[in-house]
Amino acid sequence: MSNSEVTDEPGYGRMTRIVKLLLIVNTAFLLLKFIGGSVIWQQTLHWLGLTPTMVRQGDIWQLFTYMFLHGGFFHLLFNMFTLWMFGCEIERSWGSREFLKYYTITGVGAGILTVVLTFILPLIPKLPQIDPAIPTIGASGAIFGILVAYALMFPNRLIYIWFLFPVKAKYLVAFFAVFTLIASFRYSGGGVAHFAHLGGMVVGYLYIKADWKLASISHFLRELRYKRRLTKVTKDKQEEMDIMEQVDRVLDKINAHGMDSLTNREKKLLEKASHLLSKR
Repeated sequence: MSNSEVTDEPGYGRMTRIVKLLLIVNTAFLLLKFIGGSVIWQQTLHWLGLTPTMVRQGDIWQLFTYMFLHGGFFHLLFNMFTLWMFGCEIERSWGSREFLKYYTITGVGAGILTVVLTFILPLIPKLPQIDPAIPTIGASGAIFGILVAYALMFPNRLIYIWFLFPVKAKYLVAFFAVFTLIASFRYSGGGVAHFAHLGGMVVGYLYIKADWKLASISHFLRELRYKRRLTKVTKDKQEEMDIMEQVDRVLDKINAHGMDSLTNREKKLLEKASHLLSKR
């Protein structure tokens, strides 16, 4: 992941590969609801929706599959429109593989937070509760993660609300974060994914910041290793030059007085010089 080529100018182009794939898969599952009938849909919700009690019992795949189910057309429309509007440019910047990894991590992370909160919230009676027996569905956790990524990459990009009112991306996402936080603690009800929204934003923010920080650390370590190698090469080169200067004086002594005139130190110096020359 890299933000080295990020600008505040909007990017245009064809729909990207992973965004297109996600649109198709999510739409296909919604069509199943209308084509398959209520019985098939209820079975799909039972097996693929995020039901905390079932996750606790080992149905951990629900942490992933719940992202592809939506309750209705407008639920799907909002999520997929947001994915198309913001996701394509992120995918172009990061690449399809990194984008898909981020989308999955934020969605699964939001699901994990939802399940964890079913343990924590009952300990705080004044807070709204999540019914652990009712499935939560929707890609909202991953979508809100996409919004966070967009705001971090393009903080000053203008987004037109209702195509009329320009708002900078960082302010719009901050508003969503505050609104989601308030909604999480004011409204309860099974299947309401306010906590999933919040989880996707938190996981996305931490993931990106950690990745950028690790990239900076990695760059620093590479520079440090390069400087150390350069210092060692310079030191070795200087040591070699010093040895060869001493060898010149020893050779002059041999020419003047013969080999028998050399001391043990001078003989060892010649051996060391011979070893250095053999390594070249």
